Amino acid sequence: MHYWVRAFASDFSGTPPQPRSGHTAVPIGKSKIVVFGGLLDKKFLSDITVYDIENKLWFQPECTGNGSDGQVGPSPRAFHVAVAIDCHMFIFGGRSGNRRLGDFWVLDTDIWQWSELTSFGDLPSSRDFSAASAIGNRKIVMYGGWDGKKWLSDVYILDTISLEWMELSVTGSLPPPRCGHTATMVEKRLLVFGGRGGGGPIMSDLWALKGLIEEENETPGWTQLKLPGQSPSPRCGHTVTSGGHYLLLFGGHGTGGWLSRYDIYYNDCIVLDRLSAQWKRLPIGNDPPAARAYHSLTHIGSRYLLFGGFDGKLTYGDIWWLVPEGDPIAKRFIESPPKNIPDNKGMAAESIQSSFKESRRENDTISELQRALGISVSLSSPVLQIIDESEDKEFIEIGSRLIGERVPSNNQGLLNQTIELLRDHWRRSTPSSIPLKELGPLLRDYQRLISRHHL
Repeated sequence: MHYWVRAFASDFSGTPPQPRSGHTAVPIGKSKIVVFGGLLDKKFLSDITVYDIENKLWFQPECTGNGSDGQVGPSPRAFHVAVAIDCHMFIFGGRSGNRRLGDFWVLDTDIWQWSELTSFGDLPSSRDFSAASAIGNRKIVMYGGWDGKKWLSDVYILDTISLEWMELSVTGSLPPPRCGHTATMVEKRLLVFGGRGGGGPIMSDLWALKGLIEEENETPGWTQLKLPGQSPSPRCGHTVTSGGHYLLLFGGHGTGGWLSRYDIYYNDCIVLDRLSAQWKRLPIGNDPPAARAYHSLTHIGSRYLLFGGFDGKLTYGDIWWLVPEGDPIAKRFIESPPKNIPDNKGMAAESIQSSFKESRRENDTISELQRALGISVSLSSPVLQIIDESEDKEFIEIGSRLIGERVPSNNQGLLNQTIELLRDHWRRSTPSSIPLKELGPLLRDYQRLISRHHL
């Protein structure tokens, strides 16, 4: 059993990073995590914030450096790739405004010095929403992305000593081009999951690429893996984090169905167990953080650290721990379960450090409706009867109309997507636009969320 626990001010000293999404958070050995870049309210960021693991300290190093245009470090950007090799963090590409970037930087985290690199060989095109991973302690492999005109499915390998790029020639069947996916090295294979593909569909396929290790003498080739178990729904903007014998997938966003114009954001934890080669749901003992995509999730010992992200409306600056049952942090929840209240937009880093208080979302439709109708729901009322979403026929019927298909009660995955889509639909609506026949199901759902401490 694992627990999500919101970070306390006492967990850290220093000033945590400001809210953002599309950033990177790269572990440097076991000593620190380097957060770089991202996006907040249409502003692209270029700051560096470091978490010193041993001293539990957030700090902003004073970096030196010299780029080709005389700047100290990379220009502001988001949706770039960042990979650590020893004490060095390599940065490639990303987006700034509507412009895709193709520059290449390295940060020496021992002396906090940036260097813009002149590389050789088969240079990759400018792109964002790509994914990359380290091969051992010398090379980096990068796959896919979006160059502003087309989705990509190319594979590049960078030698960080010679600074030479090589485009890998792969024969046989290839994954569909994509962006917003993940790419994770697992022993000798690169595992690629999900992403948004050509024409816009969001995918849930899993591919393995061999032939990346020179000593193995393998012909490069892709294999699509169809593993048993509770596989993730189609998504992009998720994270896949390696931890022991499994990979942990969290969050991301998908679409609500072919008749829906809304994205669904996720906060589920799904494990790819490398020993049994199957998907599993990670048992969670409490309510997860708000659903989000383009966040970061890093592995620290037996813990995971979640930061930031975006849910279609809000940019998050909250910090959460995901910890096993025996962890001292887990006792906070077990002894005194906190309410899981959605964060307000752009939570300031200072408020995270000083109090980590949670605030309600502005202009929340349900709250407006409660005030307009003078509704008050008491948790202690003996006549309050809470029925589950799956038993609320009117609720499910409205959701079914929204996605354009009937939702069978035995399809838990589709049922959960329908529930989240309907709630998001109501949040985006104004009170006056909600039909009278939807008020009953809406208020029953409001009671459900109140009783579970979601509101």
